[in-house]
Amino acid sequence: MNAVAENETQTVRPQPANAGRAFVAPRVNIVETKDAYVLETEMPGVNKDGLTVNLEGNVLTLEGRRATQTVTGNLVHRESREASYRRVFELNMEVDAARITARIAQGVLTVQLPKAEQVKPRKIDVN
Repeated sequence: MNAVAENETQTVRPQPANAGRAFVAPRVNIVETKDAYVLETEMPGVNKDGLTVNLEGNVLTLEGRRATQTVTGNLVHRESREASYRRVFELNMEVDAARITARIAQGVLTVQLPKAEQVKPRKIDVN
């Protein structure tokens, strides 16, 4: 894909600001429509409060945190753990950064990356 380039590997190393935290790189689907690129990623257990979507320059960073739920009573067995998700993408000039939107529903983050007007196909009238 031309407009969105992944700039991280499957396992993300801790960054200085997040020293000691390891991240899981969630899998991502990117679909191109006529007007936008749509990025979808699964972050199970992450809600709006645990989510950060940042755009700095042309770098889009998605971070989500799933906290372990407290248990009332005597815990017998637990397989789910806290998880920190992180993916970083480099956007090119095809994306209109001012119009990017994001929403999360049932652990699926959807980011709309609208195409800039100058890259959209258009009909030119001939006189």
